[in-house]
Amino acid sequence: MHMDRFFFITASLMGLLAVVFGAFGAHLLKSHLGADQLATFETGVRYQMYHTFALLAVGLAYTKWPGKVLLASGWLFIIGTVLFSGSLYVLSLTGMRWVVFATPFGGLTFLAGWLCLAWSAWKK
Repeated sequence: MHMDRFFFITASLMGLLAVVFGAFGAHLLKSHLGADQLATFETGVRYQMYHTFALLAVGLAYTKWPGKVLLASGWLFIIGTVLFSGSLYVLSLTGMRWVVFATPFGGLTFLAGWLCLAWSAWKK
């Protein structure tokens, strides 16, 4: 499979999950979580959706500017979503505070993904 299609399909599935998680939070978790836990969950959903759009951009950009830096950008957005949003989901649903060690690494991974995306456009 070509990487442009891989990133586009992965982004589509990430977006699907963001909508499912958002609905889950709004309808099912609202009555089971405290306000802080729900806000944490919603932050995870929001950043997952932001980076769904970023990954879609990578998939489209890859058709025009394929390269290792753009490839890295796509993988960084995927890994960042797992680390950042995933840790917030686990924290809000389980209360296991130790997972927050992953959150800042996810944020840094997002930043690196955005820098790689910008660099890919700049160098082409």
